[in-house]
Amino acid sequence: MLVLGAFIGGFVNGLAGFGTGLFALVFFLNVMPPLQAVAVIIVFSVFAGALGLSVVYSDIAPNKGAIITLLAPGLIGAPIGVWALSYVSVDMLRALVAVLLVFYGGYFTLRADLPQIKGRFVGLDIAIGFVGGVLGGLAALSGALPTMWYAMRALSKQNTRAILQCYNFTLLSVTLALLIGNRAFDRQAVIYCVVAIPIAMVAARLGLIVYARLSDNQFRRLLVSLALFCGLLMVYRIIG
Repeated sequence: MLVLGAFIGGFVNGLAGFGTGLFALVFFLNVMPPLQAVAVIIVFSVFAGALGLSVVYSDIAPNKGAIITLLAPGLIGAPIGVWALSYVSVDMLRALVAVLLVFYGGYFTLRADLPQIKGRFVGLDIAIGFVGGVLGGLAALSGALPTMWYAMRALSKQNTRAILQCYNFTLLSVTLALLIGNRAFDRQAVIYCVVAIPIAMVAARLGLIVYARLSDNQFRRLLVSLALFCGLLMVYRIIG
């Protein structure tokens, strides 16, 4: 379960730059408790995300404005999400996000053409970045809303990937630092990380090879399809 989850999670990270946790958790929860599973996933997601960043490195500078617009409010929202853990039902929140992903992914998967929204929407980018950060702090779902939004934007796959990869990688790195500070890693978790990281890195490299062969439209279709599949996985976990 550990090897399979690390491989699939790493592959998805290399392919799309998000969704690692949702795919890997299905396997990890069979062999470890939830907090330990999340901690291990975040570690190898950061490593695999760093590999993904190396591929889009040259596209980061041209998209610096869009990245900052999305990421800065996300970094503000993340600690708010952590603070709200004591007041909000995480299970109910995950159920709402799951339904949103299923309806969004199902609707656009069935459409012959995806929308191609052009222009700058600074206010909407800020709002989505902030809510994504809150969802990340609350339920480790920081990538859900930004991915749905950018799948509809008329951007190249390199620009889309650069923005989403920077956003997810930074928020995951902050979360990892908080977990380390809270001593969330015991001896068993460290052993799991040692096993999972090399497998995830190899799988992420394979995912990046497939990513390189996708057209811009195929990549947007991939994001929509993964949104649908992630939503279905979340529903399965909730009712299972």
